[in-house]
Amino acid sequence: MRSEIVSDWLARTDWANWHRNAMTGDASARRYERLTNGHGMNVILMDAPPDTCGSQSRFVEIAKHLRGLGLAAPQILDWDDGLGLMILEDLGEADFAKHLKSSPTEERELYEAAVDTLLALQSVAPPKRLDKMTPAVAADMIDIAFDWAAIEKSTDLAAELKANIHDLLKQVDPSPSVLSLRDFHAENLIWRPDHQGLSTVGLLDFQDAFVTHPTYDLASLLRDARRDVNPELLDILLPRLISGPTDRTAARSAFHVIAIQRNLRILGIFNRLARHNGKTGYLDLIPRVRAHLRTDLEAPICADIAPLIERAFGTWDASS
Repeated sequence: MRSEIVSDWLARTDWANWHRNAMTGDASARRYERLTNGHGMNVILMDAPPDTCGSQSRFVEIAKHLRGLGLAAPQILDWDDGLGLMILEDLGEADFAKHLKSSPTEERELYEAAVDTLLALQSVAPPKRLDKMTPAVAADMIDIAFDWAAIEKSTDLAAELKANIHDLLKQVDPSPSVLSLRDFHAENLIWRPDHQGLSTVGLLDFQDAFVTHPTYDLASLLRDARRDVNPELLDILLPRLISGPTDRTAARSAFHVIAIQRNLRILGIFNRLARHNGKTGYLDLIPRVRAHLRTDLEAPICADIAPLIERAFGTWDASS
């Protein structure tokens, strides 16, 4: 059994006798535990079964890259890729979402710090051999939405919508060029106010990083499926991320298109997790995803795809 594999491996490490506390997992098959020694020292155990999660070498590679930029990615303290087990530095317990529940007036401060992280992330070329979210790749990524969330499953409608998504992305992002951590949202960002500069934001869950447009992670941050974000932050954070006014206008259009592509995919993923994997809690997040889609479909650049998405997914009905 998997539990025996984990226990046997831990028994051979420096953390053999540390107390194990289960943590909330993510949408994948990965599982996490916080290990404590009773004297104020903590580490994180990542359990990523290779048969379902594959190798974690990409996570290790990206973590090294991020630390090289002065960003707060966890140190890898021990790792057995064949078993899918890893011991990570514990960056802290208070993610953005948890911190803002008790300190909601600090939202702008935290989100500005997150964008400063993106500026550092985008200041150098991304690591080699990463996948690129080309317009064709991005269009194919929404297939899961048709498989699990469409109310009209016409193949012609799916083909037309995908062609429109492809053309819009070709217009706003024909040549993806920057590293995106991909799941850059409040539950994957650790707030560390006792640190300085870029170290105030701890980074988690970046093994699926790829190369895409500079606004992709901003869309992930502001169109968060798990918490409501002040809509005024887009007008504050986009200029912080993108320098020139002309570039800013183009970036805003790209933001809306990318947010739609991303949330269509999330709509499919959440429906699959709930209906196929039995993780019904994801159904509670779907109304917020639909609300994000409605908001971004109001952008002028999205006028032609809005009726197609409404036909396919009933986007305007936030209750379903």
